[in-house]
Amino acid sequence: MNTGTIVAIVGEQSEDALAALDGIRGVDVLALQGSEPALAARRIAAAGTPWIVHDADPLEHVAAAWVELFEERSTLGALELEVETALAMFEDGSALMPDYYIVLEPEGAPDTWRHWWCGALGHRAPQRVLASPAPTTPRDAALRRLLSNLPSSRPWPDPASWLPHLPFEIPDRVGLRD
Repeated sequence: MNTGTIVAIVGEQSEDALAALDGIRGVDVLALQGSEPALAARRIAAAGTPWIVHDADPLEHVAAAWVELFEERSTLGALELEVETALAMFEDGSALMPDYYIVLEPEGAPDTWRHWWCGALGHRAPQRVLASPAPTTPRDAALRRLLSNLPSSRPWPDPASWLPHLPFEIPDRVGLRD
């Protein structure tokens, strides 16, 4: 299995971001968005470079269910089901948690989504969820610089230790203590 650093790029312009990073020595750039999670995990694990950058978020369905719950468009049961599914996929290796998320233009995301990226997810490992402007050129220097200067920090805690508690991670309150 790969021991390289895995970076997921998320946001509306993730395709442009992957293109901006393509061709860097030692970096595998994988367009995996929309792939089955197990296929994405196999392709990531098979990469043989020190850096693997992709656009497949293993928590995509969990995030959507969390957002929909707090926007009152879904139920707690839907979030619980997505969390159980994600945990089972992490457990059997059919999904891989990235080492880092690069979130493109989080300040332009709808409020609840911004709270997901910068709060509910980012609170677990703050130096592992990084904001970035969307690429403006085919070889965007800012995005390349961010990739080459990822901060070191504690790794993600085991998803089983925090994903089940997401219903209690309320937007605008994540990380605050009473």
